[in-house]
Amino acid sequence: MPETTTRRNWRLHASLLALWFVFSFGVTFFARDLPGNFFSWPIAYWFAAQGSLLIFIGIVVAFAIIANRRSAEAFLFDATEYGQYTTSLHKRFATFVVGLLFFLVALALAEQWGLPKAWVAGIFLSVTLVLYAVIGVFARTADANEYYVAGRRIPGVYNGMATAADWMSAASFISLAGGLYSQGFSGSGTQPGGLAYVLGWTGGFCLVALLVAPYLRSMNIYTVPDFFRVRFGGHWPRRIAAWSAVLCSFTYVVAQLYGVGLITSRLTGVHFEIGILLALGGVLVCSFLGGMRAVTWTQVTQYVVIILAFLIPVSWLSYQQTGNPFAPLAYGQQLVKITDLEASFAVSPQEQEVIAIYARRAEEFRRKLLDVEASLAEDREELRRQLRILGDSKAPDALVQATRKSLAALPKDAVAARDMWTRGLVENTERARVLGGMAPQTRAFAGNPDGNADEQAAFNTSRANFLALMFCLMVGTAGLPHLLTRFYTTPGVIQTRRSVAWSLVFIALLYLSAPALAVLVKYEVMAHLVGQSFDALPGWMLQWSKDPNLLSFSDVNSDGVLQFAELRLGADLIMLASPDIGGLPYVVSVLVAAGGLAAALSTADGLLLTIGNALAHDVYFEGNSNKAEAMRRVMLSKFALLVVALMAAYAAAQRPAGILYLVSASFSLAGAAFVPAMVLGIFWKRMTRSGAVAGMLAGLGTTVVYMVLNFPVLRQWFGFSGEHLWFGIQPVSAGVFGVPVGVLVAVIVSLLCSPDSPDDRDLAPPLG
Repeated sequence: MPETTTRRNWRLHASLLALWFVFSFGVTFFARDLPGNFFSWPIAYWFAAQGSLLIFIGIVVAFAIIANRRSAEAFLFDATEYGQYTTSLHKRFATFVVGLLFFLVALALAEQWGLPKAWVAGIFLSVTLVLYAVIGVFARTADANEYYVAGRRIPGVYNGMATAADWMSAASFISLAGGLYSQGFSGSGTQPGGLAYVLGWTGGFCLVALLVAPYLRSMNIYTVPDFFRVRFGGHWPRRIAAWSAVLCSFTYVVAQLYGVGLITSRLTGVHFEIGILLALGGVLVCSFLGGMRAVTWTQVTQYVVIILAFLIPVSWLSYQQTGNPFAPLAYGQQLVKITDLEASFAVSPQEQEVIAIYARRAEEFRRKLLDVEASLAEDREELRRQLRILGDSKAPDALVQATRKSLAALPKDAVAARDMWTRGLVENTERARVLGGMAPQTRAFAGNPDGNADEQAAFNTSRANFLALMFCLMVGTAGLPHLLTRFYTTPGVIQTRRSVAWSLVFIALLYLSAPALAVLVKYEVMAHLVGQSFDALPGWMLQWSKDPNLLSFSDVNSDGVLQFAELRLGADLIMLASPDIGGLPYVVSVLVAAGGLAAALSTADGLLLTIGNALAHDVYFEGNSNKAEAMRRVMLSKFALLVVALMAAYAAAQRPAGILYLVSASFSLAGAAFVPAMVLGIFWKRMTRSGAVAGMLAGLGTTVVYMVLNFPVLRQWFGFSGEHLWFGIQPVSAGVFGVPVGVLVAVIVSLLCSPDSPDDRDLAPPLG
């Protein structure tokens, strides 16, 4: 590459990365200090929810346009033939979209004419799953090039659509709006969240476009571990990368299958575990039979279902409340009203009464935990005494039965009692705070930078956790193997740059709407549900409250009126119940459930394919690709995919931590394992094989150790006691330590070791 062009490219990278940094970390760091409003939005909230995302899109699009003008690339296909191919794709896609819309209208009309809801749900679920299966059957292949990278002939716009579906997992579709509802701008002081997910999961695409995807595509490889073979040579870089891909992808896929089970059970009424297995069949038909070729076109169809399922209810709620169906443009006015309602709830006597009751309950749990065995015996004896009194006084049978149920519900032993009462203490302590422990919607970070020492410490910890989570999500995005593999399917580097830009545009349609949905639902709850008589509450609340993890409410202060602190909406409920909240026809509820199912299935497809390919292509065969072994390699990939799918289904059936938490952890793992060695290998000539191995092990090891020491479940499993937080950073953001450790170790070891011989690697010059 001429020196002048190289210098211009470095300037382009540097200027765009500086812009990315300013409008992500810079704006966020000073969020509490930004004055004024942007129309109805507080300026900091608008930048975090919308402004920065629009700038990220501008960065990726500008990079694609400028870099593509400077690139000269030979086209691999006959231009006329490829033009006819893309025209045919456009026609098929248009036919599918029109057919889907007609199908929705037909089902809506059938519902109005009396078709039972169970039939509506069954028909919609069956048709969508059959459609995915048909695509998998027609796209079946045993050709390695088609199985691993879809023949490298997917146009940028369709690959962008497939990438968006692959990206918008169960976490984005089901849980993101719910997280924004409960966490507000930044989450609580010690549990970061809120708009960190929007910033992190979109800003990461700037890193993908500028630092990773085009360079990997130029190498004509099949998997991310292939990069480490080509760039560094030897066995260990590739093996470490392959097992790292399995680790972070498995964590991710468990979260997707958990979402699959949740949605399928809601849609069909089957048990959670059966729902996982039913939907898993749809995943396996696509990825098992046709690999990336089938997965790509399945994901394109799934994207349409996902985006319609998300935009229809949020647009309807926006129209109901503001008169404007374009929710991202209209919901700012509801933010102002929510802020006023939050202030009124904070001083409401009824709310204070409920909070005081929760505080007394928490204190009672705290007292019982001082001597668990004695407290358990005391409770058991008291209930038995009450039963004797009721029996002697000929009390009504209903009262006797209720007391017997209370006695039967007591923990069986001290261990179970400690666990139950500890959970009760945590829950009641949390709800004994203003707004039931929820963060104010527009407040940037907990605490107060101008308050006392404790308030300042809380503010600094909250801001540090928010920035750390955002960093891990961004860097993890640039390292997730299942995402990067999607950009191997385009005809060349030019189409890859366009594909990244299209991916972010398609993703933005949902990510701009998720904060709007959270605000609109919160206003609906605060303005129209709170203050209602319990007898007048809408039917959808009774329906969803059958699962207390999704919705729970009770008359804590016995006044017959619902208070905000008496109501708890789970994060997974906000999106799934949005059609019911807006009063939309049942077919829209089914569409939303199908959209969530499509989001989880599309991501699970890509993840399982990545794991199977890593085990077969990178671990077992280590890239040997002669024609005699090509068929065996593909078949082994399919077998590995099947085994891992069953293992992930079993893990998901154990109902692990929340979807958002599991997904976020996988980002820390991917960022620490891949990004330091990969980016240094691309842009630094002096990077060596030893440096790559040491950097990957150090970064991943630091991240895993920090998670093991601080995740409650892992601490209990390994028998550790107490937390070992560094600077107050939560374990979900462990990558904030793993990534810099990986960079530092990789650089030091590379400088201490002799440079690799060009004969030791398949790619002599670096890609930068």
